[in-house]
Amino acid sequence: MPFSRSRRPARFIAPLILFYCFVVAAARPLGAQSATESQADRLNVVFILCDDHRFDCLGAAGHPFLQTPHLDALADSGTRLTSAYVTTSLCSPSRASILTGQYAHNHHVIDNYHEVDPNLRFFPQDLQAAGYQTAFIGKWHMGGDDDQPQRGFDHWVSFKGQGTYWPDGHGTTREVPQTTYDGLNVNGQRVKQNGYITDELTDYAEDWLNQLDPDRPFFLYLSHKAVHADFVPADRHRGRYDDQPLPITIPSDETLHRGGIPMWVRNQRNSRHGADFGYNLADFDPAVYYRRYCESLLAVDDGVGRLMQCLRSIDAADNTLVIYMGDNGFQFGDHGLIDKRTAYEASAKVPLLFHAPGRVPAGKEFDGLVAGIDIAPTILEATESKPMTSIDGTSFWKPLCQADASPLADRTLLYEYYWERNYPHTPTLHAVFGGRYKYIRCHGLWDKDELYDLQTDPDELVNLIDAPEHQNRVAKMNRRLWEMLEQTDGMEVPLLEDRGPRFPWRHPDKTDAAEFHDDYFHRSEPPRRP
Repeated sequence: MPFSRSRRPARFIAPLILFYCFVVAAARPLGAQSATESQADRLNVVFILCDDHRFDCLGAAGHPFLQTPHLDALADSGTRLTSAYVTTSLCSPSRASILTGQYAHNHHVIDNYHEVDPNLRFFPQDLQAAGYQTAFIGKWHMGGDDDQPQRGFDHWVSFKGQGTYWPDGHGTTREVPQTTYDGLNVNGQRVKQNGYITDELTDYAEDWLNQLDPDRPFFLYLSHKAVHADFVPADRHRGRYDDQPLPITIPSDETLHRGGIPMWVRNQRNSRHGADFGYNLADFDPAVYYRRYCESLLAVDDGVGRLMQCLRSIDAADNTLVIYMGDNGFQFGDHGLIDKRTAYEASAKVPLLFHAPGRVPAGKEFDGLVAGIDIAPTILEATESKPMTSIDGTSFWKPLCQADASPLADRTLLYEYYWERNYPHTPTLHAVFGGRYKYIRCHGLWDKDELYDLQTDPDELVNLIDAPEHQNRVAKMNRRLWEMLEQTDGMEVPLLEDRGPRFPWRHPDKTDAAEFHDDYFHRSEPPRRP
């Protein structure tokens, strides 16, 4: 039977297929893949930010009673970064540094009441440009009552200011400034809050993950309200740690004086941010607050477990980078203080976990010095996206994946905090982190600077600033501080107009005002040091 055009033998079909493939391949740039192929293979990212999570409140960090099984599992299957810091220990400035990769003196978000400059670029915009599906879910907290959708995010769920743990406010002992009961903003529409905020934000995150286009990579930024004060645990966790002691030793004022700790620190003890008069509550007890803080973390840990299960259910677990971080630490009597803002370890050091199967080593600890300003460049490198310009941070993706911190061995970080009229207890501070010693410089005060040996004095209670054997080191670290400020355009103190309430009060029956240290008293000018 003669061959028809519709029934050619196989020996003719094979060459035609090969010829077609050759033509298609020739038309494609060398090394390129189809859009579907290239996008589907790119690394997804889930970034989970927890409010006020101090570095040692984690089972994996050796906590004596706090149970965080899901975070511990994340650390066991990934890497725990043990030298992670923020460069400003305050919610809004820290969050702005994460989004922009910049120090606060460059992005100019220096308090919790002012908006981000609309001309600043957020790294999720670069992920969008690279083809990523992006979502922000949770606490925005830049610009006071602003919860409108922001650039860089296709999907948006947020709330005004601090929002609230429960829509009816139950469980709280005081109303935090910027607490709101307006519900949620979901893609520009006002939506009722139905339950406990930590669980509800996780619900929204799961819903978004379950409706994604599987042929495109995704970036989820889940920003928890928890565990910001006033700490309110989920009802199922309330009271779990009622019998646990405070695992933090609160030093006496005499101990601080003997250690050469500055007057401003000792005076802050009797203030809104001090262990004596915390939040200006007459019956404030750091131990009670600490227990409620730990109980509030339990729902965050539950949420991490739920998200990991969700990633498995959508077949994305093996191709997703999961990052967990605190936006700053928190003090519970350390140095006689509560809250944050200071450059001390309890305030500025944060938990940081990286999990990415086959890329980030499992069960490792990484001691390279990293910071919030490094998150943006690290994520962009991990996702093979275009790097940002005008950035102060640096990517640590390659050293992390190679489990080799040596490229960061000589790194120095700049810390900065700018005095707020709302909370006048903490002065403008600059500090240098890196290596064994920490140098802290206070600005605009008649008071001492600070130098600590973190190896022999991890609690930072022995100020070495006047020790003769450390004067060369003090001078060197002071020079380094000014070099970093000059190199990063930080030679001017940013100023913003006053916003929000003020809390300047002291308790009449608590610790008296501190006096000058003995070495400030001289009958004539002492000889200058060589």
